[in-house]
Amino acid sequence: MDMRERLIESTRELLWERGYVGTSPKAIQQRSGAGQGSMYHHFRGKPDLALAAIARSAEEMRGRAEAELSGPGTALQRITAYLSRERDALRGCPVGRLTQDPDVMADPELRRPVEETFSWLRTRLAAVLAEARADGELAAGPDPAATATALVAVLQGGYVLARAAADAEVYAQAVDGALGLLAGHAQ
Repeated sequence: MDMRERLIESTRELLWERGYVGTSPKAIQQRSGAGQGSMYHHFRGKPDLALAAIARSAEEMRGRAEAELSGPGTALQRITAYLSRERDALRGCPVGRLTQDPDVMADPELRRPVEETFSWLRTRLAAVLAEARADGELAAGPDPAATATALVAVLQGGYVLARAAADAEVYAQAVDGALGLLAGHAQ
């Protein structure tokens, strides 16, 4: 892995662990093994590097979701695979946690990949839910866009509840509850 990649990966981890304010240039340099000159050779400063790290986390989140949502099986099976995939519930979502970071949310450039990722995810889930409805898997009642938004909220809220309880099982219960609600509309 080249130095630019080490800087991005180190910043991603630090943002996930400490947030924007807690991710100092010194901490990034220590984690990546980069010198100050190397960091500023590749990036204009901390905001530029943070944007690259946030964009990478968002891209990976979209990639994993797309792999599950476009994988084999019926639409409901693909949604179930996406919701049920193993996640580190106690660490939280690397993109979702950024919404709780006031410095990220206050900066339009840093906020943009977070906002775009959740917008993409809601739209993508709504499309798969609409497919399930068109294929007769889901009753006509639930609105795909509203249901997609609720599913994203369950995942993100499940992380919050699991972290608050220091218990990953709470996250699993949130997912199981969402799957149960979906099953109630299955045909």
